[in-house]
Amino acid sequence: MALNKLKYYSLFFILMVYGCSEDSFTALSSLDVALNGETVVKDNVIACAASADKEGFVNVFFYPREGATNFRYFETEDIEVDKNNFEAYIEKAPDVLDVFNGKLKRFSVERFKEKWVIVSFTEAGSIHISNPIQLKHITKPTERLNTVNIDSANPIMPIFTWQDGLYADSAIYFQVITDVNSNFLSGTYTFEKMFQYYNLDNVVLNITEKSPPNLIQTKNYGFTLMAVSEDNWVNLLVETNFSP
Repeated sequence: MALNKLKYYSLFFILMVYGCSEDSFTALSSLDVALNGETVVKDNVIACAASADKEGFVNVFFYPREGATNFRYFETEDIEVDKNNFEAYIEKAPDVLDVFNGKLKRFSVERFKEKWVIVSFTEAGSIHISNPIQLKHITKPTERLNTVNIDSANPIMPIFTWQDGLYADSAIYFQVITDVNSNFLSGTYTFEKMFQYYNLDNVVLNITEKSPPNLIQTKNYGFTLMAVSEDNWVNLLVETNFSP
């Protein structure tokens, strides 16, 4: 009898542990459940996605504001879902890597099917989430270039201009200037296909936290451009070096 009781309690314990673990995992993996009971700030994480150099992967970039923690990534099963239905998003745990020495970050996501994805982080006690991002690495792989038009008539305030490239549906343009060591100097968004360092007249969003340094003619710098569609997919990625 004692042996039978021991077997019974052991079986009960195993069922409880595995049952609770499975329920907990399912609950935690849903964006809808992850946001339940939390203070949520929607559309307040700057994020986009682009084809990666590594075949079979996609980069999901985001801007981690100072003090932000608990970076999380959620994705749908495929593209044929309601992008605003948070129950359709399941949490995954891809690698989180630094971009521009940590000013931006990216999830390196192994990807076969096109999907909707959302990025979140915690800031000041609230969960902030991005707009849904549509991965288009199959139907619209990110075009990559290594040149851009640069007018250096004023060497400390060069003017960068560009064209859309293969895809004409870009809605906004993100420009980053870095030093020779890839340290972030400025990050700006424009609706126009033009940016002048460091003139903010046509800038619609600025993630530069303080006034950047003047450029020096004898030094080399980096320029990165992302042309982003309304669904936050990077149509065009330009990375080049320049000397003013």
